Amino acid sequence: MLTFSFANGDRLPALGLGTWKAAPGAVYTAVLEALSIGYRHIDCAPIYQNEAEVGKALTKAFAAGQVDRQELWLTSKLWNGSHGPEQVQPALKKSLTDLGVDYIDLYLIHWPVIFKSGVTYPRRADDYLPFSIDSLSQTWQALEACKTAGLVRHIGVCNFSVAKLRALQSEAGIRPEMNQVELHPYLQQNDMLNFCRDNGILVTAYSPLGSGDRPAALKKAEEPILLDNPTVVRIAEKHGCTAAQVLLAWALARKTAAIPKSVNPERLQQNLSAAELVIDEQDMADIAALDRGYRFVDGAFFTGKGSPYTVAGIWDERRD
Repeated sequence: MLTFSFANGDRLPALGLGTWKAAPGAVYTAVLEALSIGYRHIDCAPIYQNEAEVGKALTKAFAAGQVDRQELWLTSKLWNGSHGPEQVQPALKKSLTDLGVDYIDLYLIHWPVIFKSGVTYPRRADDYLPFSIDSLSQTWQALEACKTAGLVRHIGVCNFSVAKLRALQSEAGIRPEMNQVELHPYLQQNDMLNFCRDNGILVTAYSPLGSGDRPAALKKAEEPILLDNPTVVRIAEKHGCTAAQVLLAWALARKTAAIPKSVNPERLQQNLSAAELVIDEQDMADIAALDRGYRFVDGAFFTGKGSPYTVAGIWDERRD
């Protein structure tokens, strides 16, 4: 399995199992199956509402000697209602308890969006708090303290623009080590990748297959289906593999980690096998031509009436 190195020598398995959208009951079986066939990277978050079930699967796998804790990479995330400095360590400890481990390998700020303390999903305008570099700096200092305490080995962010990464770096004692963002051929984010490479930040691609199974409320009318793209399908036929495997091989070829979600044993194996697929320079060039700056997960769900957030503001994008 391809791995990516952190500054301290820790190595992240490039292909992991995503757990967003994995239903109760299904995620337990999926994690056990994934570990049995060789996955060693599990991506979690408390907002997915399944960390305790993931933890039960991990506990069973550890007890059976299927995998040692030191062989496994676990990522979790800080939700928007726990950005207060006094809330960060309790939130992390809750994930530790639910996952049944005494440290997390990578802990990320889930969004550059802030809710009032304890709010899971905003119901009114005053459930939101504005995002600022000062507030971010205070949250980040609390993450740094968690790392110093040995509760987490690495810290980073999700869904941060280059501008927000640059601002965080200027304030941080420990610089962010990861940015987890939506990445796929329709949203290639080359400027982001170049910035992260130049600044020693690893990148993980979420929704690498286009997130076609996300809730209907998060979908747009007539959105494109990445797995049906003719170029991707043609390349899959050329290599005798699935479209999903092409998309994952493309992500790994760009030196990004990828965390596809599946609870289907056959697809779990297919996704893992994508780590062995090599697509050629012509394939990469053909896929590069597919970029359309299209977000399947654009953050519009944070922009309701009275919210201080806009889609353009979250991503620091100009909308002419």
